Amino acid sequence: MLATFFAQFVLFLREGLEASLIISLLFAALRQLDQMRQARAVWIGIVLAIIGSVVGGLVIYFTVHEYGDNLTFKTIFETATYLVAVVLLTTMTFWMQQHSRTMKKEIMAKASTASSGLAFGLIAFSSVGREGLESAFFTVAFAFQANPFVLLSGALAGLLASIGLCVLIYRLGYRLDFRLFFRVMGLLLLFFAGGLLGDAILNLQQLGWLPFGTQTLEQVPYIDTLRDLLHGLVGYTDAPTVLQITCYIAFLLITGSIFARMTRKPTVGPSSHSGSTSSSSSAATG
Repeated sequence: MLATFFAQFVLFLREGLEASLIISLLFAALRQLDQMRQARAVWIGIVLAIIGSVVGGLVIYFTVHEYGDNLTFKTIFETATYLVAVVLLTTMTFWMQQHSRTMKKEIMAKASTASSGLAFGLIAFSSVGREGLESAFFTVAFAFQANPFVLLSGALAGLLASIGLCVLIYRLGYRLDFRLFFRVMGLLLLFFAGGLLGDAILNLQQLGWLPFGTQTLEQVPYIDTLRDLLHGLVGYTDAPTVLQITCYIAFLLITGSIFARMTRKPTVGPSSHSGSTSSSSSAATG
């Protein structure tokens, strides 16, 4: 329960802040291009993206529960949802890290080529819709493990926190280190993705599709709250299989190394370093 609430909170906090950042950049582009008359079309695109994401998630959720009596079908669909969520969480983490510096330029370029309200609405729909689709799939994946009240509570808490941050940033002038924020959120999402991957591996083994590495590790004693938290964060189970642990560690090592390489600050060359040193020395002398 606690782990699912925390996972939902982190996801919707990140997605809400990212969506608000994209929307603010889009409206800034409209002002710069003197196209504020298209603001209504942008808001329509945003609302339709949110509605579409919610409806899509509900359709998937109730479709699975409609066939809940067929355990094989439910397990297969559940596993597919886990794997899709893993892919979306990982790719969106890498995408945000890669495009965070050029996002403003990219949105400005899209807005400058738009020539009608429909085009501006489509930009808003596709940008916000991507965030909504990712959130919907992640929520559906956790819907197999928790009750709807916990999912809804975590999502609402995350959205309210993101709205509060938006008010602080855009209304009160609070300076948030977006690079650090998305870096921390990205790391947490990679852990969540690893946990979902572990759940998918276990389902595939139960279906008999992965008949190897099924030996379970020795059970480690822990309290219930810690168990739930570890399960949500790292995919820990009472008796994880060898294949689960292997895939989980391999996933974190591969994605973690890629993420660390993407977030690494560019090294300063010797010439630049010496130049900055001399300028600092001259400034101190002066």
